[in-house]
Amino acid sequence: MFLGTYTPKLDDKFRLTLPAKFRDELAGGVMVSKGQDHSLAIYPRAVFAERAERLAAASRSNPRARAYIRNLAAGTDEQHPDGQGRITIGPAHREYANLSKDCVVIGSMDYLELWDAASWEAYSREHEEDFSQAVDESLEGML
Repeated sequence: MFLGTYTPKLDDKFRLTLPAKFRDELAGGVMVSKGQDHSLAIYPRAVFAERAERLAAASRSNPRARAYIRNLAAGTDEQHPDGQGRITIGPAHREYANLSKDCVVIGSMDYLELWDAASWEAYSREHEEDFSQAVDESLEGML
């Protein structure tokens, strides 16, 4: 399970050092994809494969499902951490997430999210009340 907030920096070669506590779990490779809210999602390969399998069962006659699957597949890059736990963040992903040198990696239960530090700070401020007032139907029975 991925939990916590970490503040790595992108180096001059656009490499991100993954949090040390997760490196063993991610050593076999990760899938970096566009996430929601202009963040990047970093999935362990097995978790991404499970999600992809479920998505492949969606009806391609549904335009929204088709668009989501296309965007997810086209916006995903497989990476293998090097000996120091670094992965390279490609130009399209850096642009999508508006990444600068300062980043935030947050645990999102079964995957990690990568945010530009300023974007994460703004998102956190904007959505603090949503967290405090969580009563959405999608969370029913969990809170």
